Amino acid sequence: MAKQQDEQEFPVYLFTGFLESGKTKFIKETLADPKFNAGEKTLLVVCEEGIEEYEEDQPYMENVTVVTYNDPSEMTEERLQAKAKRSGAERMIVEYNGMWNLNDFFLAMPAEWIIYQLMFFADANTILNYNTNMRQLVAEKIQACDMAVFNRVSPDTDKDALHRLVRQLSRGANIIYEHRDGTIEYDEVEDPLPFDLNAPVVEIEDRDYALFFRDISEEPKKYEGKTVRFKGIIAKDDRIPKNLFVAGRHIMTCCEADIAYNGFACVWEGAPSLKSYDWRLITATVKIEKCAIYKQKGPVFYAQSVELCPEPEQPLLRPEQPVASAGRCRRDPSGRSQPFIKEG
Repeated sequence: MAKQQDEQEFPVYLFTGFLESGKTKFIKETLADPKFNAGEKTLLVVCEEGIEEYEEDQPYMENVTVVTYNDPSEMTEERLQAKAKRSGAERMIVEYNGMWNLNDFFLAMPAEWIIYQLMFFADANTILNYNTNMRQLVAEKIQACDMAVFNRVSPDTDKDALHRLVRQLSRGANIIYEHRDGTIEYDEVEDPLPFDLNAPVVEIEDRDYALFFRDISEEPKKYEGKTVRFKGIIAKDDRIPKNLFVAGRHIMTCCEADIAYNGFACVWEGAPSLKSYDWRLITATVKIEKCAIYKQKGPVFYAQSVELCPEPEQPLLRPEQPVASAGRCRRDPSGRSQPFIKEG
């Protein structure tokens, strides 16, 4: 779990999931593992109380300081920094309340703190009901996680449904099934992309844009030098260089309040002639490089043609559409998104 730590970094291990999903049990086992815990001072932030508790008299809790928050508003950047400094912590573990929005934590997290790992835990018997009734809370956590762990798995568990739940929202997250007897099973199902990356021109169908956006955000290097064709809405901004524009689509995770414009930086000499909100069919070669729009490295599309085109039959993409899903890119370790541009 641990990785090489830079001098300026403060590692954060974030564990999310709903009540009784197995977070506390996993954290206790992790702290008891000498491969993870060699005596480092750890700040343990607990955001809910379940049946299982932390026994502070256990040896693995010797250098652990426990802090409890009962409401996300209590978790501010100033308080987190003060708790970390007072405890002398070298890292932080967070047992995050599944009913809280994940973005509340990202906003409270100091800029120099780095999320080393984000894991999502769920009871295999209840998570599909949670997803039906609390889609946004489930989706945001799966989108951001490095690993999804489904526990209490039985022979009757529909693992295909659990696999689809994760893959609708993240192609990069590892999936683990923990059976009732404690045995672990890794999900090794391969999900082929619905477009051919080896084609001279990679054609992105309208229904596949969200998946394409997420995939290139998670694995940009495999698109380096590829020529791609997709349909998108143009967004212009006087604050960026004249030969730059953004092309993308609106994607809705679960409700209208969650609609976001997910687009890419494009370079084209004819950019000054483009108008915001126009639909264009773009053929471009991808380069992974720094860009003024991203303010860091990301996929930049060097356009060969930018053709006016009609609006698609389904201009707004939803997770329930075939293949496509909530295509927001995953957060990088700093908690910042790339490439992700909100319209307005």
